[in-house]
Amino acid sequence: MAPNDNHFPSSKPSSTATPPPIPNGSTTNSKPNPLPPRQPIRQQLYSDHRNQQQQRRRWQRPSNRRICCCCCFWSILILLITILVASLLAIGLYVVYQPRPPSFTVASLRIHRFNLTASPDSSAAHLSSLFNLTLITKNPNSQFVFDYEPLLVSVVTDPDAIFLGNGTIPAFSSGERNLTSFRGVAVASTEARELDFGDGLGLKSDLKRRSGLDLKILMDTKVEIRMGKLKSKRVGIRVSCGEIRGSLPKGKAVSMASTDKSKCKVDLRIKIWNWTF
Repeated sequence: MAPNDNHFPSSKPSSTATPPPIPNGSTTNSKPNPLPPRQPIRQQLYSDHRNQQQQRRRWQRPSNRRICCCCCFWSILILLITILVASLLAIGLYVVYQPRPPSFTVASLRIHRFNLTASPDSSAAHLSSLFNLTLITKNPNSQFVFDYEPLLVSVVTDPDAIFLGNGTIPAFSSGERNLTSFRGVAVASTEARELDFGDGLGLKSDLKRRSGLDLKILMDTKVEIRMGKLKSKRVGIRVSCGEIRGSLPKGKAVSMASTDKSKCKVDLRIKIWNWTF
């Protein structure tokens, strides 16, 4: 039998085979870099879940600045709504009830005493006076009550406003559509009051030139308005009654001043929420 010419390479490498080329800069004994150790899957999942929770809390936790802004916004909004509601309510009350200020009238004025004397050196003057007046006040409103504190009544000259005397009217209440009258109100300077040199000289010249007195009556007090259980704050009121003409009394006779043309101006600002008289 002829020998087989087919040649099969051996499965074992030959001892004379050349080794593969070694890259530059490496040695045959170098080993590849080991991979970083991998965390267990459970620990990695827990770490990812914890990071997500921390981020969610960071977004959900409100900052101090955000809380302050929210408080300011809601406070301003509530204040504006309160003012708007109060204004609308006040406008409605004003339209429905149409509040009006009280009126005052000087029905009569008597001059009992008016003594003006000068000092020996003419450096000052002394005045002693006594007036008696009748005052009428009216409340034209049908839903409001006026509660007055004591009124301070003063008599001055017009237009120089030289003080001649004062008196008081006790506190009183003026009901709905009520007419209140005060008779025999005494206004006086009980003692001889010293006047400034200029005031005394001006008063003497006026008496000679006009042969009488141009007077003005001033009343000052505080008033409170009531409408049922609703009350306003006590506010100031000034009543000024002018165009009163009087003559000096002679002896013990009483001089009657003319009050027919007298007009009283009421300066009253009463605010119940936002209304003003």
